[in-house]
Amino acid sequence: MKVIFLSVAAFIIGSIPTGLLIARSRGIDLKQKGSGNIGATNVLRTTGKWPAFFTLCGDTLKGAAAVLLARHYDTGILYEGVIGIFSILGHNFSLFLRFKGGKGVATSLGVLSVYSPFTALFTGILWLLTIFITKYSSLAALVSFGFLPVSMILFDTGEKFPIALTMALMILIRHCENISRLARGTEPKAGKKI
Repeated sequence: MKVIFLSVAAFIIGSIPTGLLIARSRGIDLKQKGSGNIGATNVLRTTGKWPAFFTLCGDTLKGAAAVLLARHYDTGILYEGVIGIFSILGHNFSLFLRFKGGKGVATSLGVLSVYSPFTALFTGILWLLTIFITKYSSLAALVSFGFLPVSMILFDTGEKFPIALTMALMILIRHCENISRLARGTEPKAGKKI
């Protein structure tokens, strides 16, 4: 019952549409602008750097808060990860947006920052390097989280591998349209105004 309650709480926390609220405070309807996505990349393209930064922080905190909540109630390593995944699912399928939402990159990084800090650091560095070289936020997410199952084993423990694999698959599934656009050469670069 404890795990079920915490999973529901994590889903609700994850459902808070940080980017949408920040953009709305600037008079912008994020669902009608740019890619229509509620994440930091679309906020950057449509609203600017500082709103994108605060969106990134807010979405990251949602994932971190879920794992911290699980740790506070001593759920154990596996269930900490499961509860973290529910916060990502909340972000991706928000209760407040009729089960639509973002792609879960920042929230996933927030989960990792508490669940496996060294893995999170490696994932973040890999994301930054990829975006610096390619200028594609989606490709950076695919590369950095594509390596997540391996990096989890390298920097942490195999016990957390199922959670890392699940997170990587969730990122892949949410980026299917981006993969198609990358293949066609039509994917917009990070920061490019739409």
